[in-house]
Amino acid sequence: MLHLTGAEARHAAVKRLEIDEVVDVVDGQGHRAVCVVTQMGAGTVALRVTAVDYDPVPDPSVILVQALAKGDRDELAVEASTELGVDAVIPWQADRSIVRWKADRATKGVRKWESVVLAASKQSRRSRVPEVFPPMDSGKLATWMQKVDLVVVLHETADVSLSHILTQQSLKVSQIALVVGPEGGISDQELDRFRKSGAVTAQLGANVLRSSTAGPAALSLVMHGLGRWDGN
Repeated sequence: MLHLTGAEARHAAVKRLEIDEVVDVVDGQGHRAVCVVTQMGAGTVALRVTAVDYDPVPDPSVILVQALAKGDRDELAVEASTELGVDAVIPWQADRSIVRWKADRATKGVRKWESVVLAASKQSRRSRVPEVFPPMDSGKLATWMQKVDLVVVLHETADVSLSHILTQQSLKVSQIALVVGPEGGISDQELDRFRKSGAVTAQLGANVLRSSTAGPAALSLVMHGLGRWDGN
């Protein structure tokens, strides 16, 4: 038996669960329990477990490096990317980011992203909740890139497409990072620094996408290439 309390019990009440209804309960780390509601009470929900499953850690993992953007566009990107299957997200304080995370605002910003990721994970019924990394500036990001197998910076001036790079790499890597710039674009200095750290640049197509849509669009191509959308 399982018992939901606190915020999860309130969520169940909002969803208007009924006795004998089947629900999934996950721990955010890959475990999924298929349950049947046996009792609804004040602040608690009793569940009978009928099956337990485990989703292994994805290989390769896919990480979205999302530049901070105004108007909640960064949060929209993170939300959509979570639903599409991203494994982790990194808030990036780019040189041209209009939004600035400093001191307490950085802590609040990470918590907000974590809340967005958790809600999107529930919405899409994911058993794994993507990790939200601490925010990075361009210097820290360049250093981090050196440890990643494949880092693709999405940029409209690139000579090759993301699809071409994915085909050439054959996706035989342990990690793939997609880097999305802010509204003002990625500076030449940042591009040079990232290339020196091993990153490659790629374009998504003829159209220049917003910061809120570039990541999810690129992620769709990657997930398709990895076969993650082929079903069980």
